[in-house]
This record gives sequence, structure tokens and C-alpha cells, in this order.
Amino acid sequence: MFESLSYLALQQYWWFIVSLLASLLVFLMFVQGGQTMIYTLGKNELERKVVVNALGRKWEFTFTTLVTFGGAFFASFPLFYASSFGGAYWVWMAILLAFTIQAFSYEYRTKPNNFLGKRTFETFLFINGFLGTILIGTAVGTFFTGAEFVIDDYNFVEWKGAAYGLEAILNIQNVALGLAVFFLARTTAALYFVKIIDDKAIEARARKQIMRNAIPFLFFFLFFVIRLMTLEGFAYDMETMAVSMEPNKYLNNFLEMPWALALFLIGVVLVLYAIFRTYYKGGSRGFNLGAAGVVITVLSLFLNIGYNGTAFYPSSVDMQSSLTIQNASSSEFTLTVLSYVSLMVPFVIAYIYYAWRSIDISRITQDEVDDKNEHSY
Repeated sequence: MFESLSYLALQQYWWFIVSLLASLLVFLMFVQGGQTMIYTLGKNELERKVVVNALGRKWEFTFTTLVTFGGAFFASFPLFYASSFGGAYWVWMAILLAFTIQAFSYEYRTKPNNFLGKRTFETFLFINGFLGTILIGTAVGTFFTGAEFVIDDYNFVEWKGAAYGLEAILNIQNVALGLAVFFLARTTAALYFVKIIDDKAIEARARKQIMRNAIPFLFFFLFFVIRLMTLEGFAYDMETMAVSMEPNKYLNNFLEMPWALALFLIGVVLVLYAIFRTYYKGGSRGFNLGAAGVVITVLSLFLNIGYNGTAFYPSSVDMQSSLTIQNASSSEFTLTVLSYVSLMVPFVIAYIYYAWRSIDISRITQDEVDDKNEHSY
């Protein structure tokens, strides 16, 4: 089946897989957003425990998706992995540290003889929620603005930035995306709390947080998108592989791929409707609509920067070193083999859906997380 596809079709197929995983990761970061709201929503120890346990049901999904996303990117586009993870390692090390402290914080927060105290691990969860979202958003911003690396004829990568990736925070476009991801994570977290927590006091506070975070999210997201549509983009000739700057490249991509533009608009409308429905209509099902909207929107943005002759990881110091889905991918044989492995993805998604529904079969209450429950966080 996959043997009949051209090399370019395989590359495009795997860029779609990577883009889908990235969009799922951004949606699942509502867990990180919720971790920054533990003390905002929980005014006493029991209420904070309810909030933590609501998130504790889902944190492993985020962690697993992050690992899967990194693995898929490495397998299908190894030159990107070598360039970004090998050169911008301070950014990725910071992200890795933020997610590492999340893992043991959930497990040890309420362990007996916890000499660090609950507050320490709750602080770790806040750090993960704050830095994890902003740094990932900022790192993804370099897919549009470029990074300071050079690749020679032997695919040896030399990073030119003295800060080894941290220089990305000096670009306002990157930071705007990072802050948009942060406030989006907090907004979707508030939607999730309204849906899953059966506590009137916490639910009321969560509803207030929806709009308080949606407004800054929309500000930074619109700033990022409007500026992106007016920026020069990194285009390449699919025959000669020569990279050049094209005015309004990302806007042109949407206009030349109307299906991608339609996805983007549908995703944005779903997110806005989820916010409106939950905040103004008083419903509790906006989270599902918001989740679909986030996935569709992020997916459309990733497809925008990978398709239509666009360099998905441009070099800001040597244009011809920019990475595309054609020059950064694995061999045709490797992509073919990986494509057969990818046939397992629908089964994995079905299992995740089943596990998700089973976990959320009932709303979480204070009685469920009392000190007598050995399985609570």
C-alpha cells in the first residue's frame, strides 16, 4: 500500500502525523494550565486536593503525548531533531526539567513522611504549568521566525546562537505564541474544571477564570496571527530546493490551500463558541468543543508551515540551511516502514478515548479525594 506512494507523499503523510500529535499535545496542556490555578480555585486543603486530583486523572496523557511527539519527529525528520534538540538544547533541557518535576510531584505530593511538604510539590506543578507551556510555545514560534543554525554538506549542524536556543525569547513573535499557549492552557483548564468537578464553589471560581484567561489568550493569539500573515516567510523551490523569502508567505499558504484555511477558521470558531457557551450560557460541555477547536486550529497552523513549499524550520543566519519536509526527512524506505507502523494509531486513539471516557464517567467530588482514599493524589 505505502510502497505505491511517492517519496514526497510519504513525507507529507508523516508531516501530517507529526502535526496531529503536536495539536493533541497543545490541547492536553490544559493539565499544565490547570496546575497554575491550584491556589486560585482551591481556597483550602480539601478544595486544592480536588483540583489536583481532577488534573491527576489526565497528566499522564500529556506526558505520553509529548514523548510520542518527540519520538515521531525524530523517526520521520531526524535532521530537525539533530538541529533543534542538538543546538537549542537549553530550551529543550528547560522543557524536559519542567515536565520531569511534574511527574514526581503528582506521585509524592501526599506521600507519608513527605519532608518537602505539599506546598513544595504544588510549586513544582506551577513551574511546570508556567514554564512548560510558554517555552513550548516559544520554541514552536521559531518554526515561523527561524533559528540560528547552519548545516554543512555532511549534515553537520553548527548552532550560532550564544544562548543555544534561549535567544528565541528575544523575538516578540515567539513570545506572543508562548503566552498565547499559556493562556489557552489556562482557559481550557477552566472549561475542564467546570465539566468535571462537582463542587459549586470551585465551579463558580472556574467560570470566572474562563474569561479572565480567554481575553489575554485572544490578545496574544491575534497579535501572533495578524503579524504572521504580514511577515515574509521562508519558501523553497521544490525542484532546486533553493530557499528564498516570500512576502506574506503564510497568508499565501492559506489562500493557496483553502482547506487549511477552512480548518483554521472552524477551529477558531469552535474555541470561541466553547468559551461563550460555558461562560455566558452556563453549560458544562464547552470543554469538548474547545478541545476539538484547539486540535483543529493547531493542526492547520502546522500544515501551513510544512506544505506548499514552506521551510518548517528556517535558519535565520543561513537561509539555505533551512529545513523542509523534503531535506530533513528519513529515507524513503524508513518512512515506508514507519507508515505501516502508523496503522496502529487509530487503535491507540480508540483506546485513549475509551480510557478517557472511563476516567470521566463521573464528576469528581470532595468525598472522592478525602484522606481515606489511598488512590488520590
